[in-house]
Amino acid sequence: MGAAAASAEATTVAAIVEIADDCLILGHRLSEWCGHAPILEEELALANMGLDLLGQARALYAHAGEIEGKGRSEDDFAFLRREREYRNCLLVERENRDFAHTMLRQLYFAAFMQPFWRTVAATSSDETLRGIAAKAEKEMAYHLRHAGEWVIRMGDGTEESARRMADAVIELHRYTGELFMASPARADAVAAQLLPDPGSLRAEWDDTIATVFAAAKLTAPEIRVMQKGGRDGIHGEDMGHLLAELQFMQRAYPGQTW
Repeated sequence: MGAAAASAEATTVAAIVEIADDCLILGHRLSEWCGHAPILEEELALANMGLDLLGQARALYAHAGEIEGKGRSEDDFAFLRREREYRNCLLVERENRDFAHTMLRQLYFAAFMQPFWRTVAATSSDETLRGIAAKAEKEMAYHLRHAGEWVIRMGDGTEESARRMADAVIELHRYTGELFMASPARADAVAAQLLPDPGSLRAEWDDTIATVFAAAKLTAPEIRVMQKGGRDGIHGEDMGHLLAELQFMQRAYPGQTW
């Protein structure tokens, strides 16, 4: 294989792993609600959304490993990398805090990923990615609907629920800009028609959030400088604690399988 081809494969793998990292980390955050959700119905809903994201991550890691051809499995990608090697956006690693923060974070992410997967399914030059996207689009449509309903219910609910949702907006909105920033690897994948330009999805995301916020009586804050760094492997303090839990079994008992 020539140097140019090897470089192209490396950037393709990096772009796919970025998306997988988003799904893995957010799926783990949702799993933290197990046993703690406010009602049984939400216990099941949060667990199922977490499983959807984990399934997407597994499929993407497996595909990245096949392209890379170095024998790395989905477990290697998920459990055996250091913190700076993860390329997830900062939004998905934010702490759950309370139910309002969790639902708003899910709304922000799903409002981006649903049209993202729809576009991948329709236009990607990679057949495997199109297959993953066809399933993921349907899953994210449910996530978007479920989270949107809760944001509206809480934002237009009691004084306490409205306060909590407004606080979540103030805390999380600053992390949404990174969703639309293309890393060098993502830019190469866009040029190769593997993935859509994240910036091209901004208008639809804005419309979705504006519609939900209007019904929820929420106002999006004006953020002059959006938080970023996750795509470069620069994460917040919470990421280290998250990985300590996520990776414990594989680190403590190397090679263990289900």
